[in-house]
Amino acid sequence: MKRRGDIAANARKRIREPLGEAALFEYAVAALARRMRTERELRRLMSLRAEAGEEGVRAMDAVIRRLKEMNYLSDARFAADYTRLRKENEKLGRRRVQQDLAAKGVSPQLIATSVGAAYDDVDEEALAREYIARKRMKAPSGPDSKKQAARAMGRLLRAGFSSATVFRVLRTWGVDADEIDLDDSGSLENSDGE
Repeated sequence: MKRRGDIAANARKRIREPLGEAALFEYAVAALARRMRTERELRRLMSLRAEAGEEGVRAMDAVIRRLKEMNYLSDARFAADYTRLRKENEKLGRRRVQQDLAAKGVSPQLIATSVGAAYDDVDEEALAREYIARKRMKAPSGPDSKKQAARAMGRLLRAGFSSATVFRVLRTWGVDADEIDLDDSGSLENSDGE
């Protein structure tokens, strides 16, 4: 008699049939309908479902070509939208968005143009203050203010703000940047889930 755990384990191990070009196209359209993706991300997803070998590569190339012709897939549009959303909604700095786009497989030229267009007229210090407000960060105070300042500095740097901007923000809080001990426990930990 099979137990539920055995059945679930077998269901996870079940190998899916490889998809042909038409089914792969439908799979790719459904993946793009769920979330915007770069060409590299979509190729990675399709490679899990495509036939192995040269036939699968040819099918993926044909699907990518067709998606681009239909204007369903565009790394330039992805980079522009992603940059705009990360800047406007999450209040992230330029460097963080550049790193995220590079990790998603966007070309360096597209990253430079999309991030440049979005961030050229932005006051980085004002954006950092909006990030602080969004994350509800408070000015360091109390006996462990140096530790709190180090954490705040780490969070702002991870959010993509330049060190000069971070130091200016800390100075407005009355924190002397020279007094911050970066080796303080928790200062370089990812305490805010980023």
